[in-house]
Amino acid sequence: MINPLSLQIIFYFFLLFNSCNQSEVENKKTDANNSIMKNESHSIATFGAGCFWCIETLFEKLNGVHSVVSGYAGGNVANPTYEEVCSGTTGHAEVCQITYDSTIIRYETLLKIFWEIHDPTTLNRQGNDVGTQYRSVIFYSDENQKSLAEYFKTELDKSGAFKNPIVTEISPLPIFYKAEDYHQNYYERNPNQGYCVFVIKPKIDKFEKVFKDKIKNQK
Repeated sequence: MINPLSLQIIFYFFLLFNSCNQSEVENKKTDANNSIMKNESHSIATFGAGCFWCIETLFEKLNGVHSVVSGYAGGNVANPTYEEVCSGTTGHAEVCQITYDSTIIRYETLLKIFWEIHDPTTLNRQGNDVGTQYRSVIFYSDENQKSLAEYFKTELDKSGAFKNPIVTEISPLPIFYKAEDYHQNYYERNPNQGYCVFVIKPKIDKFEKVFKDKIKNQK
């Protein structure tokens, strides 16, 4: 389990670090992965933290998040199917691509949340979900995202916030493949499905308590 105090301290210095380097942030658009951005304040974050049904459901709740798309990235097979990815032979991770308004929620805030909602010390595993497709991974879109992710990972390890070393992969964003339509908004459309009831719902309840000040339509 993460030490909340350690994370809060690191996050404070993380914000300070980022403000000192704000002039280095690149605002130019990237490749086709970022084509869904509608204006300059919309940015992309791509995370893998286990089953993408969980990631999608949680990040969609955040104020400033425009959309979350479930998909696959980091493998060696073009246009993979869910069945192929689940076989563990394509090298892809289940990820979510988050489009957010950087004037409302910052990338470092998304990183803080990313590390709090899963266990980044278990290699290729989250709970009972086992395989390379469930690995902890950050796919960065630019050098600013890379430096922030690497900084936060290093400081978390130094702080002892986790009992074991963080194994989160930090790699450049490869081609992102959108998952099949039935995976999009999965929890919202299947709240009574077994995995949703016993795995996702408890995470939602905890998430809404911990991050209540960042949830949409909360007072």
